[in-house]
This record gives sequence, structure tokens and C-alpha cells, in this order.
Amino acid sequence: MDHLELALWRERVAQIHLSDLDLEGFRRAKDELFATHPQSPVDPAGFTGLRYFPPTAELIFEAAVHPAQGTIEIDTGDTDGVVSYTRAGLVQTPLGPLTLWWVKAYGGGLFLPFRDNTCGVECYGGGRYLTDTVKGTFGRGVTVLGPARVRLDFNYAYNPSCAYSDAWVCPLAPRENWLDARIAAGEMNYHG
Repeated sequence: MDHLELALWRERVAQIHLSDLDLEGFRRAKDELFATHPQSPVDPAGFTGLRYFPPTAELIFEAAVHPAQGTIEIDTGDTDGVVSYTRAGLVQTPLGPLTLWWVKAYGGGLFLPFRDNTCGVECYGGGRYLTDTVKGTFGRGVTVLGPARVRLDFNYAYNPSCAYSDAWVCPLAPRENWLDARIAAGEMNYHG
């Protein structure tokens, strides 16, 4: 029944992301999910919660999305193998440009991984995500406002599952999404 448990995990992730909870309530709900769900990437024994930077309005931006062309392939290093992504657009932010990706798989989905100057020190070294809608993370880190505009809220930046456990593998931020900035918002390193 692991597949049904995983489906329930993803459903719960989507429910939390689509809820009307404020940031503090969202973080509490996420901690509760991590502490209790059988598909959690953390060991619930001794889990006391994820670590976060304090909330900041300074790392919330509305940004234009410019057309971008091309694809990239990222090796997940596991059974998913190489996953193809299409550039959905180039988001111009005050921190630098970020490529917003479309996952080229059944059903597709938006994906925005990034790496900044906190990675490897305060945050997971491989980078963090603002959204991976294939996994149900809708409308928090990246909100689509129209055909050429998004809202980015780095308070919702989160670690990929591989940051919590070696049992998980994840696509990491490609070089074009490495920012030369310190983004002190969202999830920090997990020390479980």
C-alpha cells in the first residue's frame, strides 16, 4: 500500500499549499505532516520540526516572465532516470533571473529550483525549491498571476526530499538558477 500512502502524502501537501493558512499556520501544518505521515522523508522519532528563517516581506516579488526557449535534462540519479524540462519562461527578479521550468512528463507541472549563497551553509547545499507542482506545491512559492507575470514568495522556499534523507534523490538547481545573493527566507538546513 506504499503507493496509496504516497498518493495521500501528495494530496495532503497540495491541501496545505492550497489552504488559507497564513505562513505560521502553513509551517505548523507542514511540521505536523512530516511528524505523522508514513511517507515523510524524516524519521518521526525525535522530530521537533523544520527550521526556518524569520518571515520577511523583502523577499516577496511580483515579476515579469519573459519567453524562453530550450530544454534541459536533469539526471535524478534514481529510478526516475533523466527527466526533461522545458523553459516555461525567464523570471526577472531583483536577485537575478530565474528560469521557470515545465516538467515534460505525464501531466507536466511547473518547477522552480534555485541555489543561493545560503546553500551549503544555512540551507541544503544542493539548493531549494520554490515550487514543484508535480508534487502538489501550488500557489505559495510561485503564484501565477497571468500569462506573463508571477509572484515569488521566498518565505515558502523548501528543501527537496533528498535534504532530509539519503533514501531520496532529487533534481537539483541547474547552473542557470544559481543566484549570487543570500536568500534568508524559507526553510533552513535540516538536522535530523
